[in-house]
Amino acid sequence: MPAAKHAWLCLRPSLAVLALCLTGLATPSPARAQDSAAELWDRIHTVFSHPRCANCHVGADNIPVWQGPHYGPERLLHGMHVTGGESRIGAETLACSSCHMHTNSPVRHGPPGAPDWALAPVEMQWIDKTSAEICTQIKDPEQNGGRSLAEIADHVDEDELVHWGWQPGLGRDPAPYSKDQVADFLRAWDAAGAPCPAG
Repeated sequence: MPAAKHAWLCLRPSLAVLALCLTGLATPSPARAQDSAAELWDRIHTVFSHPRCANCHVGADNIPVWQGPHYGPERLLHGMHVTGGESRIGAETLACSSCHMHTNSPVRHGPPGAPDWALAPVEMQWIDKTSAEICTQIKDPEQNGGRSLAEIADHVDEDELVHWGWQPGLGRDPAPYSKDQVADFLRAWDAAGAPCPAG
């Protein structure tokens, strides 16, 4: 029976009724709350490790990655061996903005586009990282751009380049969930203590 419907019974002096009241009004146990936080992180990690996000969160080689069902089973390095360079915007050789405009190409597999196209900073590498490594990283201001978790949620909510992951253009699978859901997952996970998986 829902708590609201049997709240009046709590006035009756009966152990059986008292047990019913406590059952209906109880808060989740710490173990259940921890399970919920772990589930939230699993959803967040599913997004962060998805090709639409991880392909530009690459390591110190500065080379973006192409991957997804339409590219075949293997992960490919960006065509023409394009590199973002240490600038992560291609300033040293060929600027990312030479091909990546503010909007997606209308051609299948044409250059995707969004404002301020760039690789994420190298300390924010997600590709080839474990769930535990990514989790630890995004909680560390020295590896996440100096942000709190609340600010990371705002970043997901507000940044147009991040939003591209859910509108990646013809021939590319979007990231799972939605940007609003992921921002909500981050805020709820933060409120639950932001636990990381072991390992």
